[in-house]
Amino acid sequence: MSQVRPDVLALRALAEQALSRTAGAPLVGGNAIRLLRDAAQNYPAWLDAIDSARGSVLFENYIVHDDAIGRRFADALAAKACDGVRVRVLYDWLGCRGTASRAFWDRLRAAGAEVRAFNPPRFDSPLGWVSRNHRKSLCVDDRVAFVSGLCVGRMWVGDPRRGIAPWRDTGVELRGPAVADVAQAFARAWADAGAAIPADELPGRAAIAPCGDVGLRVLATMPSAAGLYRLDQMIAALARTTLWLTDAYFAGTATYVQALRQAALDGVDVRLLAPGASDVPVLSPITRAGYRSLLEAGVRVFEWNGPMLHAKTAVADGRWGRVGSSNLNLASWLGNWELDVAVEDTGFASQMQQAYLADLEGATEIVLADRNRVRLAGTRKGGARRGRGLGGSAGQLAAGAARVGNTFGAAIANRRLLGAAESKTMTGAAVVLIGVAAVAALWPQALAWPLAAFAGWSAIALLLRAGRLRRKAREQSRAERRFPR
Repeated sequence: MSQVRPDVLALRALAEQALSRTAGAPLVGGNAIRLLRDAAQNYPAWLDAIDSARGSVLFENYIVHDDAIGRRFADALAAKACDGVRVRVLYDWLGCRGTASRAFWDRLRAAGAEVRAFNPPRFDSPLGWVSRNHRKSLCVDDRVAFVSGLCVGRMWVGDPRRGIAPWRDTGVELRGPAVADVAQAFARAWADAGAAIPADELPGRAAIAPCGDVGLRVLATMPSAAGLYRLDQMIAALARTTLWLTDAYFAGTATYVQALRQAALDGVDVRLLAPGASDVPVLSPITRAGYRSLLEAGVRVFEWNGPMLHAKTAVADGRWGRVGSSNLNLASWLGNWELDVAVEDTGFASQMQQAYLADLEGATEIVLADRNRVRLAGTRKGGARRGRGLGGSAGQLAAGAARVGNTFGAAIANRRLLGAAESKTMTGAAVVLIGVAAVAALWPQALAWPLAAFAGWSAIALLLRAGRLRRKAREQSRAERRFPR
């Protein structure tokens, strides 16, 4: 058997180091991974794992609906809590606003489960609500973990009797040492919402036996960490043959869009699959405004024909794949708590490629029509339906605002070329500004009073937080004097 040259080994080590530092997560070996498609495969696997729990269940999700599906999960979690299993449930306050009542969570608490809401509004943090826990994970007995893009609700299941197809989504099942990383990620988010989980209740990688030969990284990102943002750009730069992306709320930054363009111009087969009809209707034109610059560089763009495409995945060069909760927009990259798995395995990447090609069978390609328009390459099939509200994606409006802001800033500062597709965004921004100018000129108090109220609120919040920091520093100083090192 031929030996690998030392220089090749050195390059591999350098590449692994670069990926680890960029993502902020090490490569963990010895795992088994299973790709799960839609709720039809994810939900039964989750429920089976919960039913088999003997010691602990860690469950976090951005949205849980109080419907037949949500109650099925609540019943399963309550039953294990009644059996003496330590059940911890973390839901996002804003994500679950209007989807599940206090009574829904109180039933779980009454059964013995520990339930926390992530980041409810606080007086001392006027804009703190912007940061959400957008993760979707389940960890059972330090034995098996699930990471996905699926929330819990009937829309992910659909209604065959009424001809309503389920939402398209993707998740993975993990076994092996990486399960510890998922549990630790949950613990960090749990501690942000209250008292921390005791250290002796959390596993280390060394305590979990290998279950396979798959190497992967658990990308547990937090606000402003930007680990996944850097990694996504690095993968776009390193891809040599293919880079296939699926995203529910695409609103890429100028730098990421340029990375995709450069890859396509360099001969990489870059593809983007996005929803044809979104549960956040206002975001669809913002996403489509970015198509032209991608298409002109050779990126192929497709729109899903079903009710909603909610998956967040990437696969590159038949050897690297990513599945999780992060969308390709600033809300996910910089604003939210997110959880993804990046897998470096040819077998898993091959499964993802096959799934991607199957998805394209249910999608319509978007092509350039002329200088000012893009059009569908064929007739849309499947009866795409509009969503009925903001649902699980209210936080993605921030991504749309960011894209508008990017376009507006570029137009005012003339810092980059703008395409014809962005003219609608600029027109909309101009109309809003004209309205603001008119209100300021005719009814100045309508702007002054809200601004004064917000400034006062922010000042009080800053004083409260500064006071807490001073008290904490004094307590630490007293403790150091009492127990010198």
